[in-house]
Amino acid sequence: MITTGAAAENAVPAVIDVAVASGAPALEEPVWPWKDAPIRTLVQRIHQLQDERAQGFRKLEEGHRQYLRSGPHYDFPSYRNTVHEVTQAFAAASREVLAVEAELAGPRGQPLLAGHVRSLQQLEQTRLATVALLQLMGTPEVTGQEDPVRMQQLKKNSHPLL
Repeated sequence: MITTGAAAENAVPAVIDVAVASGAPALEEPVWPWKDAPIRTLVQRIHQLQDERAQGFRKLEEGHRQYLRSGPHYDFPSYRNTVHEVTQAFAAASREVLAVEAELAGPRGQPLLAGHVRSLQQLEQTRLATVALLQLMGTPEVTGQEDPVRMQQLKKNSHPLL
């Protein structure tokens, strides 16, 4: 069992701006902080990114619940903002997962592990699309309780990853 102290001790730091932290001038291309990290550290980072995604899904679900409770004058702008924030977080996590996958597949010579990371990424994309569709189907616009014009706006703006 991992204790809180052990978890903190083994925690992988979040990505930081190396140039800013070191006082060096900013580079054209950011330095990836995991380049020389041990494989164990890369796997731990994948776990952290999955935790961040889980938090994002919880935030998305809560935003959808709040949207549904805001009727009959639904607060779509607030929901759209939540979706935008979560989308940005998911996109950042996906970029980092893909970078870890490339590192494992290439320089690290770990194609099997890289394949698992790729599968995880694909499953997360499927999960996001499914959640978005389920939320869309559960909105008053889809169930016929609201204006069809707002339905089109919801489809167009609420889930840009679809």
